[in-house]
Amino acid sequence: MFLGRYYHSLESKGRLAIPPLFRRLLGAKPILTRGLDGCLYLLPTATWKKLIADLHTSPLADRHTRTLTRLLAHDALELQFDPQGRALLSADLRRFAGLTKKIVIAGSLNWVEIWDQARYHTHFNNTASHMDEIAARFREVNHD
Repeated sequence: MFLGRYYHSLESKGRLAIPPLFRRLLGAKPILTRGLDGCLYLLPTATWKKLIADLHTSPLADRHTRTLTRLLAHDALELQFDPQGRALLSADLRRFAGLTKKIVIAGSLNWVEIWDQARYHTHFNNTASHMDEIAARFREVNHD
């Protein structure tokens, strides 16, 4: 399970060091793709395969399924770590997430989120103040 938040710097060549615990949990060749809310998702291969399988159970004729599939798959890539635990993030994904030098790498239970630090704090502060509402909505959606 991915827990915690780490602060790292993105190198000028686009390489990012991933925390050792996260690397161990991610395993070989994790998948990096677009995430929701302006971050990137870094997923273990098994989690990626489950996500893709879930998408494949949706009707191909459904426009939203096709769009989500494209958004997740077109820029996705398998990451490989160098001996220092760094991985090269593609320019397209860095642009999508607005990544600058200061980065937040955060565990989200089944995957890792990679955020630009300023964007992360803005998003987190805006949503944290509504935690009661979010929890109530979660109960409604998951217990009806």
